[in-house]
Amino acid sequence: MKISSFIGIILIGASLLLSFNVFSAGKTTKFTFKNQGMEREYFLYIPDGLKNNAPLVFVLHGYGGSAESHGYGMDAVADKNSFAVCYPQGSLDDKNTPSWNVGYPSQKNMKVDDVKFLRDLAKYLQKQFNLSKENTFLTGLSNGGEMCYLLAYCNQTVFKAVAPIAGLTMRWIYEEMKPKRAIPLFEVHGTQDRVSEWYGDLDNKYGWGEYMPVPIAVNYWVGQNKCLTLVTDTVASVSNNPDHTVIRHKYKDGKNGSQVWLYEIVNGGHSWCDGDVNTSEEIWSFFSCFLK
Repeated sequence: MKISSFIGIILIGASLLLSFNVFSAGKTTKFTFKNQGMEREYFLYIPDGLKNNAPLVFVLHGYGGSAESHGYGMDAVADKNSFAVCYPQGSLDDKNTPSWNVGYPSQKNMKVDDVKFLRDLAKYLQKQFNLSKENTFLTGLSNGGEMCYLLAYCNQTVFKAVAPIAGLTMRWIYEEMKPKRAIPLFEVHGTQDRVSEWYGDLDNKYGWGEYMPVPIAVNYWVGQNKCLTLVTDTVASVSNNPDHTVIRHKYKDGKNGSQVWLYEIVNGGHSWCDGDVNTSEEIWSFFSCFLK
């Protein structure tokens, strides 16, 4: 063997060893992933002792957010229920703000395809960390929620269910995209959300672009999933806020056991809504309905 080849093998081995030393189960670790000519960042949390073929949940930050600082308590839910969590970082828009490309006016010059990025990253993590190809899910806040809706319309097969939180459906998505594949969906949304309006913004009064009312956006997926049964109840806010109540709309008995949930937070604002429901736990409760 040539000396140069031998040295190359040593360097590759050292590089692999270094990457394994950096990663530590039970801690959130930062990685990079090259996609579409860009070096994208993501953070990965794998509970200590996680078994092979465990589920994987993606959590997307909101507009202007950071993957590093937005856990929303999902790590603790992952520890309890034995799944991995990925927190990807959005790229910069025309305002130099981290975001997911869903067609806002401020994103008109963005070329990145975030649907492709998320699908490619999920497939990579499934292979690299022996995670389940069948049980990979997506949730996100606000702009991250919009990304959940966009991905739901794209007929992809990587993510088995989505849970947009305070998210919305852009009008162009609703009118131009015609999905042929239904996907289970769970939305949590405050009726007094002044950023992602419950009743939509079809005239683009607030500058985010035209988007649909939340009930219409969710009911679209009730129809796509052919849900036959609606179960509705009302519960108090988990923080016992007397001004807030939670109306839980659960559409069940859909095609192949599919479901669509909508948690209507009466008087709730624009947030992860964890002052009114145990949002991360409820997300996993929904996703776990579709484990294979």
